[in-house]
Amino acid sequence: MATILMIDDDPDIVMATRIPLEAKGFEFHAASDGSEGLEKVKALKPDLIILDVMMETATDGFQLSLKLRDRSPDSEYYAFRHIPILMLTAVHTTTPLRFQPDEDYLPVDAFLDKSTDPDRLIAKVEELLASSQSVH
Repeated sequence: MATILMIDDDPDIVMATRIPLEAKGFEFHAASDGSEGLEKVKALKPDLIILDVMMETATDGFQLSLKLRDRSPDSEYYAFRHIPILMLTAVHTTTPLRFQPDEDYLPVDAFLDKSTDPDRLIAKVEELLASSQSVH
């Protein structure tokens, strides 16, 4: 089954995400901040990344997605640029700001609100994994 890395600083959200994904047979790993997340991306080579927006700063997740999707062959994360990124965030429920995936400014594959039903989370994870398999 696929390996999923979640990068989020809220242990309750991590646990609420871990339980349904592990119950579906996914291998689940977590990192509590961007630096640890980047280290684990290199070590684990996950099949999918679930990423929070607001961690140490209000835009950590955005900055992390830009590093992970860097198109420069000189980037240390170049080999990981095709890993699907699901942004799981409360930014849409806690601020008036609205974001959507954007290849240049917010290079993620999908957004879900943190209050998402576990079945919807699993469906989105499976959808992203299926579409990434069809690309490669």
